[in-house]
Amino acid sequence: MALQCGIVGLPNVGKSTLFNSLSSAKAQAANFPFCTIEPNVGVITVPDERLTKLAELVHPHKITPTTVEIVDIAGLVKGASRGEGLGNKFLANIRETDAIIHVIRCFDGDVTHVDGSINPVRDKEIIDIELQIKDLETVESRMTKTLKQAQAGDKISKRTYELLSKYKEALIRGKSARTVVLDNKEDRKIADEFFLLTDKPVLYVCNVDEQSAITGNEYVERFRESIADEDAEILIVAAKIESEIAELETYEERQLFLSEMGLGESGVSRLIKSAYKLLGLETYFTAGIKEVRAWTYIKGAKAPQAAGVIHSDFEKNFIRAEVIRYEDFIEYGSEAACRDAGKIGIEGKEYTVKDGDVMHFRVG
Repeated sequence: MALQCGIVGLPNVGKSTLFNSLSSAKAQAANFPFCTIEPNVGVITVPDERLTKLAELVHPHKITPTTVEIVDIAGLVKGASRGEGLGNKFLANIRETDAIIHVIRCFDGDVTHVDGSINPVRDKEIIDIELQIKDLETVESRMTKTLKQAQAGDKISKRTYELLSKYKEALIRGKSARTVVLDNKEDRKIADEFFLLTDKPVLYVCNVDEQSAITGNEYVERFRESIADEDAEILIVAAKIESEIAELETYEERQLFLSEMGLGESGVSRLIKSAYKLLGLETYFTAGIKEVRAWTYIKGAKAPQAAGVIHSDFEKNFIRAEVIRYEDFIEYGSEAACRDAGKIGIEGKEYTVKDGDVMHFRVG
């Protein structure tokens, strides 16, 4: 799937170090602003223990995980909405992504801070303000274009203008577009066409020092308080630790390192899973001797749309889906055993796929 998460933040907060840990694509990482000029795109494997357990039962020739695309976008600075520090280019890069991973610096040290001091709350506000200013320009421009048609009585234009007015009011008050509550799916469909930067779902990643990797620190707590009214997840990650883990060659070495640090799971693994969820993505599986594979679909998809992820003809010629709950497959140990136990559901075009379903499609 082409959905992408963009990593944003001020210069020198650890974005590229984190991206390097996420991906084999090596973004330059250095102790000065604007180190990343072009956005780096990494296609990241999504860790999923369910895929491993299915493979242990089926013993396939091949195992294929699902992936998510992460884009490392150059650091924004104050004045980006006016073109400061390559601002227009950076904002255009953000516009092309579907969700935002906002990295916040929550550590002291020798790495230069673009504003001279460590203040996570201020840093977030700088990014928010720049994106909000750009969104306000977009909204006002769209309102001007829509007004005549709305006054002429066009119903869709009238509703579009009303929604734009809602967004303008929020943005003027210093609120992001995502805080605006929409009444129904039709409004959501109209609003999606505005492509507002602050309407994108956001995940905050607090980049901390090694000692704070498990419990966080005072910077994290202050930041957490500042976003208490936002519907957003916070992850605590020590990018320096993650970069060290990424250099280890084997899975066993990485697990030993995590154990010695007192970490149950790497921050990168948690981040990838959260990014996948942030994009509204879920996974179903196909399991056979040739291949056990994870497939990505958009949450809420019907069976034909999920089949179309494999091949567009599967959606077009869909007849039915044979579905095994993941838990049942693990309990009974094979497709044949699930069939004997009556644990295979025969589902039609209106079936809503559930995360973890093991599926086999019948097509014309």
